[in-house]
Amino acid sequence: MTKNLNKQQLEAVTSDAKYIRIVAGAGSGKTRVLTTRIAHLVKELNVYPNKVLAITFTNKAANEMKERVQSQLGDQGTGVFVSTIHSLCVRILREDIMALNYPKNYTIVDSQDQKTIIREAYNDLDIDRKQYSFGLLLNYISNNKTALVSVDRAFELAGNNKIEKTKAEVYRFYQTRLRQLYALDFDDLLIFTYRLFKTFPEVLKKWQNRFNHIHVDEFQDVDNIQYSIVKDLVGKNNSLYVVGDPDQTIYTWRGADVGIIMNFEDDFKGAKTIILTENYRSTSPILKGANSMIINNKNRVKKDLFTKSESDKLILHYSGAGQEYEANWISSKIEDLDADLVEYKDIAILYRSNYLSRALEKGLLDYQIPYVIYGGTRFYDRQEVKDALSYLRMVITSDDLAFTRVINNPRRGIGNKSMDDIRKTSKQHDVSMFDVVKDFNVLSGKAAREAKKFVDLIEEAKQIETVFVDKILNKLLQDSGYIKMLEDANETDRLENLKELMNDIETFMKTHEAGTLEEYLQVISLYTDRQDYDTGSYVQLMTIHAAKGLEFDYVFVAGMSEGIFPSERTLAEGIDGLEEERRLAYVAYTRAKKQLFLTESGGYDYVLNKSRTPSRFINEIDDEYIRHIGARFENKSSETFPKPKNPQGDRLAQLDTSGIKLHPGQRIVHSKYGEGVVISVNNGIAEIAFMHPHGIKKIIEGHASITVSSANLRH
Repeated sequence: MTKNLNKQQLEAVTSDAKYIRIVAGAGSGKTRVLTTRIAHLVKELNVYPNKVLAITFTNKAANEMKERVQSQLGDQGTGVFVSTIHSLCVRILREDIMALNYPKNYTIVDSQDQKTIIREAYNDLDIDRKQYSFGLLLNYISNNKTALVSVDRAFELAGNNKIEKTKAEVYRFYQTRLRQLYALDFDDLLIFTYRLFKTFPEVLKKWQNRFNHIHVDEFQDVDNIQYSIVKDLVGKNNSLYVVGDPDQTIYTWRGADVGIIMNFEDDFKGAKTIILTENYRSTSPILKGANSMIINNKNRVKKDLFTKSESDKLILHYSGAGQEYEANWISSKIEDLDADLVEYKDIAILYRSNYLSRALEKGLLDYQIPYVIYGGTRFYDRQEVKDALSYLRMVITSDDLAFTRVINNPRRGIGNKSMDDIRKTSKQHDVSMFDVVKDFNVLSGKAAREAKKFVDLIEEAKQIETVFVDKILNKLLQDSGYIKMLEDANETDRLENLKELMNDIETFMKTHEAGTLEEYLQVISLYTDRQDYDTGSYVQLMTIHAAKGLEFDYVFVAGMSEGIFPSERTLAEGIDGLEEERRLAYVAYTRAKKQLFLTESGGYDYVLNKSRTPSRFINEIDDEYIRHIGARFENKSSETFPKPKNPQGDRLAQLDTSGIKLHPGQRIVHSKYGEGVVISVNNGIAEIAFMHPHGIKKIIEGHASITVSSANLRH
């Protein structure tokens, strides 16, 4: 079990300290250490598996940990409780939420449900949704809740500020609506558990006795409420084992506090710290280059990562004349890797912000390279899947959010006025909207007849035992006409998604013999990591935040310009913001196993409102680990700018316009607008007059779409 561990890993697995902090550098085998530690407790120290708790922060990580624990412990591994922090809270609340005057079958609302409530607030409070977007209001609500700011306190903080008062009113509406629905959002799962432990000592003691050995993975991502829950569970008698890396704290904007892992030894007296320094992922130039950059951060645990994987491939920095050149260079390099039999799925392009994908996507299309944007619409977020889950929710909770989603899906002729009448009656009599259509005579004609059919369908489904989740869903989708609606519209893909949902339910029923519909819905509400592009081979494009926890043989980090990465916003936050950006760069660099490419480009940037310059995170890499090529280094490199594969791209790449300075009166040719005459050039922006219907356009000087007219060249 421990024979293949290095010296530091072995110490981390076998230490008998009560409180242990493992500072695990990138690629140092932290998951292996954590799971082997659990196996050591059970096999060598005879700890009962059900006394062991392991917490992580994504479903993907939890599933991987479960598989590894079970591979080492066999049947005993199923007794170890491995889960995300939110799943743990669901488990705790399922048993003890009644102490907070909530029912066991509370509803968990997702982001779409939250938007439905905000939409109600727009109508009831007469709010301009253009001025107060969903994102603005939901962020405001979440920030207040996670900071434990009550609605009353939010009004106090708003004072006489009209905008802040409106946001506080929405906050009050939202909280009131959740309470009416006996519903919790993701923040509430943590907050209610936190309050439960603080308010009811007997409940806390029960859970302290439930688990004696507590492990927390990705400890650098913990926020203060999560940390409080963990500390409460540990109490005075239990042991705590945490694994993390302060150099990879990149979620402070979501509440993560690097100070929690940094101050661990102060909070748990006598704690032991073990640092894992051998990297098993990246080559030496990648690792040493990343190390030379991250040492510029002051708030960190000093560690000197090393690797036995030597390579003569230095980090390669390419500087393009413009974004198109940068994108084309990346695409040409990927084409070269493909020619060397590298699979596309082993290549990733990372960037700081989503908007940077535009030029990259165009370049990949020009080179006919298949790609996927990682983090697209997830399986459980798809319309037909959410509809199906809402039908299932009608059987358990008949909550208003599910009712609103499916009552007219498929259409039943219940219009907006009818819905308003149902909603008003619901509030007047303090009953659910479903109860209104079931017990109150508020509809007439076709709407009343269709509503009765809907009520009968739900009531019939409620008669089926809740362990037969597949039968319940099949009845609801068939008898409601939902399947026929998709078949009539020839919606093959959506029908296949519903079949896949049925496969998912079958798997749940096999792995949870006594699992009920209620439990299935709670599990699915938390299950956010499944992707729909597990097959095939694509280059993966994603933000650096999305890349956390992933690794690829070849990694391109694009858009590395000052103000983009590090971003202007974080630079304005001072040293803390800059250090977080540097940690983000460290995460990006250490995703690469075999080779790392850093790219940026010159030219004017409308987002920055200035010309682009290379990021400091490139300059901070020691020269012995990086090679610079491209526009800014053309005297040092024989490389020329790559040409796109498509005919239009070939024309655009024939002339390096970065060396041409436009001047008034000059004739140019634009790839889209045709011939034009330069009117003026100011701060890198040229005003150019084109023939009707295009008129005068502002274009970046040196843009790849511009070539000098042959008329100029003859003169």
